[in-house]
Amino acid sequence: MREIKPPSILREDDDLIVFLAGSIEQGKPMDWQQKIVDEFRDDDVTFFNPRRDDWDSSWEQVMGPNEFTKQVGWELNGLERADLIVMFLDGNTQSCISLFELGLYVKSGKLVVCCEDGFWRKGNVDIVCTKYGVEQMDSLYGLIDTIREKL
Repeated sequence: MREIKPPSILREDDDLIVFLAGSIEQGKPMDWQQKIVDEFRDDDVTFFNPRRDDWDSSWEQVMGPNEFTKQVGWELNGLERADLIVMFLDGNTQSCISLFELGLYVKSGKLVVCCEDGFWRKGNVDIVCTKYGVEQMDSLYGLIDTIREKL
């Protein structure tokens, strides 16, 4: 298992590449990405984890030659290169960027989603996933089982 986080360079790999999309929101939800990574310590899989260890919330969120632009570019490149995008939407968050990513990849055939009860736009997520045939899980453990199936 390999875990690649920003700003590390994304590399090609023979392993299954899984992008961990979903709720982060300044540490508001649990660190669900780490729970998934921990489950696969002994497997041939590479995780692109956008949860940046050195994130600085004071970074101005504007396009330019800055760390914010590099972060967004890293995420967009990782989403494109991934074989599987697992998206976890925590019921205690709004995760607006994750909803944007859902829209970008809903027709890609490589997206699976867990949207917890209580998520502010769960109805929208359920309808979109149903319309476009995106597999949904009921829990984080369902996402883990799906990754195992894909290995």
